[in-house]
Amino acid sequence: MTQKIYYSKPSITEKEVKYVEDSVRAISGEKRYEYINKFETKFREYLGSKFSMATSSCTGAITLALATIGLKPNDEVILADINWIASAAPITYFGAKPVFVDILPDSWCINPEKIGGAITPKTKAIIATHLYGNLAEMDQIMEIARRHNLIVIEDAAEALGSEYKGKKAGSIGDFGVFSFHATKICTCGEGGMFVTNNEEFSKKARILNDHGRNPEIKKLLFPDRIGYKYKMSNMQAALGLAQLERINELLNRKIEIFQEYKKHLSNLPIEINPQPEYTKNSFWMPTAVFNKSLNIHSDELISLFQENNIDARPFFYPLSSLPIFKGKKENTFSYDISSRAINLPSYHDLTNEQIKYVCDILKDFLKKKLDYS
Repeated sequence: MTQKIYYSKPSITEKEVKYVEDSVRAISGEKRYEYINKFETKFREYLGSKFSMATSSCTGAITLALATIGLKPNDEVILADINWIASAAPITYFGAKPVFVDILPDSWCINPEKIGGAITPKTKAIIATHLYGNLAEMDQIMEIARRHNLIVIEDAAEALGSEYKGKKAGSIGDFGVFSFHATKICTCGEGGMFVTNNEEFSKKARILNDHGRNPEIKKLLFPDRIGYKYKMSNMQAALGLAQLERINELLNRKIEIFQEYKKHLSNLPIEINPQPEYTKNSFWMPTAVFNKSLNIHSDELISLFQENNIDARPFFYPLSSLPIFKGKKENTFSYDISSRAINLPSYHDLTNEQIKYVCDILKDFLKKKLDYS
């Protein structure tokens, strides 16, 4: 196949182009925040949350959530060892410590049973990440948090549209954070969203995100505390609004792509994204985990795909395995899974023929592997 198969790319239509063009014409003046306001309103209505704030990235949204709860040096935040660095790095900005625990073998999300053993008097919060569209066990996590008076930040960067027991991912924790990176189901190119149902948290986060300026203090250009600026532009919000108005179409196509992969891969020694009966998976990134007995390393497959004009992503590394953190080999499943799993191509105009092509290469690789073993 001569046409390059990318692992991800956005779906952009004339609607997005029209909204962005309109926002450019209103880059200054009375309508300069119009699309930001519309995007925030539409997003919280979709999610069922009371308050929302558009941000420049999901990393910025996590940072604001941690600042809002007053994270301090030497505080601790518990999260899964399998995560993107953006979930952990903001913890260190405050001089606090990320505490990595192992994941569940089926969902690849944080193992609630490991959280309890990691809680200390210094623990302030839990970050529960929904990985690749899969759902963390939020009921158990919220119960643990209530019992120990901890805050839950629900990292739904990769799970827009996923649902846990009828609730949208990101709407269950004390805070929810989302990403609109170019690889995500809805994109602003770059961007994020911060949501909460707590009015005081919402007010404080907005002050912090406006350089510490409190709207109740009627002085122009008068910050009363050190703040931040993780704001989204009106042009990004215009793109995001158009994408959000197409959310059902975008989600349905992601599900169709996953089902096509499942059809081709179901009889192979591979595990793919789960969907327990009490969840709805948005299948942001179809993922293949190869049986341990095959002794396959993901680098082999990524190289093979590159030779055949296909992009693929490696599974996240355990964060504790990175040189910037201290290793935690006791997180056995986190250390085991990342080397034998890959994310498969998934974008909205990926054809069934292209999916079959990807799967045929996988099948041929496995056949040779099994024949040689």
